[in-house]
Amino acid sequence: MKILAIETSCDDSAISLVEATGILAKPKFRILAEVVSSQTAIHQAYGGVVPNLAKREHGKNLIPLLLEVFKKSKIKNHLPKFRSTKLKQARKLNKIEKLLERELELKEQFWSKILDLPKPKIDYLAVTAGPGLEPALWVGINLAKALSLLWDIPLLGVNHLEGHLVSVILNQKSKITRQNFKKQNLGGQENKKVNPVVKFPAVGLIISGGHTEIILMKKVGDYKKIGQTRDDAVGEAFDKVARLLGLPYPGGPHISHIAEQASILRQSASSPRQSAIVLPRPMINSKDYDFSFSGLKTAVLYLLPKLGKLTAEIKAEVALEFETAVTEVLLRKTLQASQDFKAKTIIVGGGVIANRQIRDTFKKLVKTLATKPQLLIPAQTHTGDNASMIAGAAYFQVKKIKHKPSLISGQKIKADGNLKL
Repeated sequence: MKILAIETSCDDSAISLVEATGILAKPKFRILAEVVSSQTAIHQAYGGVVPNLAKREHGKNLIPLLLEVFKKSKIKNHLPKFRSTKLKQARKLNKIEKLLERELELKEQFWSKILDLPKPKIDYLAVTAGPGLEPALWVGINLAKALSLLWDIPLLGVNHLEGHLVSVILNQKSKITRQNFKKQNLGGQENKKVNPVVKFPAVGLIISGGHTEIILMKKVGDYKKIGQTRDDAVGEAFDKVARLLGLPYPGGPHISHIAEQASILRQSASSPRQSAIVLPRPMINSKDYDFSFSGLKTAVLYLLPKLGKLTAEIKAEVALEFETAVTEVLLRKTLQASQDFKAKTIIVGGGVIANRQIRDTFKKLVKTLATKPQLLIPAQTHTGDNASMIAGAAYFQVKKIKHKPSLISGQKIKADGNLKL
């Protein structure tokens, strides 16, 4: 089954074509083509994402991305078995006209570059319905609806957060390594690529610019939020602390970079400021699985004037202490939830897991748990927002409704900035 997915929940325009097979318990995904267009440089001047700017850029980017996916995937096309009557075609085009009336650039490109394309051999369309920035979400939704109408392909709305949970099984791992070939006398047999399998119950940690949540997963589609941030999301806290340190937006990668420099210095020589830089670990000992990062940002705000002139070395030390505090809190809450619910799998998804210290510390400490859960983390290319994870989540929907397109109401999808998992 081939699924074309569109993701526009924030400031990344993304489209992917994924081939999916297998049962719910053991899905297999093959990414035929995926492209992402980042708007970071545009929003950098504003210190954060501007919703209307994001909407405008999505309108510019989506059609070129769609054509690029078709080119990269070499997807075959076919004409519908039955051509629409002139009346039916006119009604269809009128609906598309109305859908795209607020997306002027998208509409212009759709008419000139998409309208006369042969119908691609795609089984389902998928689009992010939320959560996210509603102006941005609507651009992707309206394009997906227009394509669904034009090509008579069923459309599914997908929860962005479920996409982050699914992103970990997009990874392909070798079932048999090349070194093992010689040992097993398998001759010229090629490596067999397999997707990781989630063993349930599972605990999922979603950490991104807009979300910090712990999800209990009893099975595919059975999700319960058991913990969340009470104020700032962890990615938001990274951005705010970066701003205090005079670092560019987005803050996460810049904090990670200078924190790594401080870590190297600590290993080579003692730092004169190391003992003076101590930040709190908010809610680390609370009985629940909730987080709070606003106070950590405030602690940095009050700490900086006490440190005198903010040299590059001092900034790096503050960044490292902040990063370490965040890592310890995320780990404590997630590992506690894993033990309490006897999780067989721990999933960590979202843009913040691209942070090397958080990633490496999770890998190291999960191994110490008595319950021995497996840890699944997405590939670096799938930590941020991407459309392949949306296609993966859509596949689960298709399997649950047993391939009955009549049960799908794609034209009723609405953007929901606060969509719950």
